[in-house]
Amino acid sequence: MNEDWIKYAEDFTSDESEVLLELRQICNEHYEDKSMLSGFFQGRVLSMLSKMLRPKVVLEIGTYLGYSALCFAEGLAAGGKVITLDVNEDTNKVARSFIEKSQYAGRIEFHLGNAVEIIPKLSETFDLVFIDADKPNYTNYYNLVFDKVRPDGFIIADNVLWSGQVLLEEKDDNTLALHEFNKMIKSDARVSNVLLPIRDGLMVARKEKS
Repeated sequence: MNEDWIKYAEDFTSDESEVLLELRQICNEHYEDKSMLSGFFQGRVLSMLSKMLRPKVVLEIGTYLGYSALCFAEGLAAGGKVITLDVNEDTNKVARSFIEKSQYAGRIEFHLGNAVEIIPKLSETFDLVFIDADKPNYTNYYNLVFDKVRPDGFIIADNVLWSGQVLLEEKDDNTLALHEFNKMIKSDARVSNVLLPIRDGLMVARKEKS
């Protein structure tokens, strides 16, 4: 999209919280992998989707610094929670420190470890799942969570356009994994889906049947 259009859209979008603003600023100033953060506009989209769905339980695969977990927490139903999984202890400490500063302390549950091993042990039924972790495992994560998602629940995957690399004829491992994931979602008769060209691409799939 034209950068001026993006700036205009951001200018006419509701502000993020002070905690989210501080977290985003720290990420931009101190982290070389800052592109992993959802960012302002996408964060507001995730927050709005959560507010529309009013989920009781959100599962996030890939915590990073906790920005998107906080965005999803903004729309939780009364008594709801976000369960977030990650393997990086250092970024997880930062995420926990910012969640403690927020009004959602106690409503975001952290698990540190391999998501492929953790997901089968979770007993909750999910209203919303957000996949934003290692790209080659996207399909594995989708298959692991699918039966745990309620009918009419949603699975959202980030980075599915991969900076446009999914359009290239020659694809590296990450790009190929994302392209195959997109193809799988499109052909899965159990879901309806839309790929939103927001930031690096959000695949939104609604579970129609088991």
